[in-house]
Amino acid sequence: MKVLMVVTEKLPVPPVRGGAIQTYIDAVAPLLAKQHDITVLCRTDPSLPERDRRDGVAYVRVPGGMLDIYRDNVVAFLRKNQFDLIHIFNRPRLVMPVRVAAPHARIILSMHNDMFESQKIDPEEGTRAVETVERIVTVSNYVGQRITELQPAAKGKLRTIYSGVDPARFLPTWADGARKVRDSLRHEHGLSGKKVILFVGRLSPKKGADILVRAMPELARTHPDAALVLVGSKWYGEDKVSDYVAYVRSLAARSPIPVVTTGFVTPDQVHHWFWVGDLFVCASQWEEPLARVHFEAMAAGLPIVTTARGGNPEVMSGAECGVVVGRPDQPGAMAEVLGMLLSNGSLRDRLGRAGRKLAESQYNWDRVAREISEVWASKGK
Repeated sequence: MKVLMVVTEKLPVPPVRGGAIQTYIDAVAPLLAKQHDITVLCRTDPSLPERDRRDGVAYVRVPGGMLDIYRDNVVAFLRKNQFDLIHIFNRPRLVMPVRVAAPHARIILSMHNDMFESQKIDPEEGTRAVETVERIVTVSNYVGQRITELQPAAKGKLRTIYSGVDPARFLPTWADGARKVRDSLRHEHGLSGKKVILFVGRLSPKKGADILVRAMPELARTHPDAALVLVGSKWYGEDKVSDYVAYVRSLAARSPIPVVTTGFVTPDQVHHWFWVGDLFVCASQWEEPLARVHFEAMAAGLPIVTTARGGNPEVMSGAECGVVVGRPDQPGAMAEVLGMLLSNGSLRDRLGRAGRKLAESQYNWDRVAREISEVWASKGK
């Protein structure tokens, strides 16, 4: 089958500037290309050619950045190229323009965020998009629930396909290759002998990095040997200092516990930082669809602390690989859970090893690609 995968307008594939959706497509497209003729359509980037082919996948890059510009370029491409199936990622506003440009193609929509909210798409256009697409794939049950609240007709078209991780790249911290990098980075950043709490994500209020830093004074009373590492920047691929980033850094400068802020780390290096940690924290304050860093932390063998926000608790349900914080906006509640885990090395080890097993058995890219293939094959079902 000839398939076009349409990426969002913000970031390119491969994910040279990061991005969860871009990482997802970069991982599954070569696997899907073993059975299908795959083209990935994404935005241009100075570091990438407008067209190339790698791992059996054709890549076409057109100007993007703004959705209107990107939409016009997607439509122009489709007027010159035909596909059996078009899989649109996270942009329901592209569905109707794509349908006009490709009237006979099957259309699948993948949703990674709450993009059916009225401030993001006109409700009538959202209804037409739901009616037009064959299936709607979501990254969590939470996302599916939000879509059906706004567009009840979507209910029968939904399928949750959880994201994945490459366990061969995100090795567990106890693996020989990981241990050497771990020791080197910890020595370089003054973390030797510390119990390291790891955060990986964008530095924005909804990701909750400030809550973590504000939890450090209380944690220092019982765990003066702890340290916090914040991996990430304001936005993908850049290190601009926003007001919020400056605020977090000012809090870090006053922390009684060492706080390391790395700034932007390139996608090909970020797995090294997972090996630095002793436990991982997703401190999301917003209704997170389901942050893919959970799967990366699992693969790295780190016990997870996550928040009762959006889809995040779904990967914790019955998994015994981490703890959910019920009051994530309270630094004291965060400090309490962190302190409990830092005090119990055997519990951290048990949770981390359980997460690694889950990453290997359930949250690998082969499973994701297989489930996408099932959706593509289920025409009319």
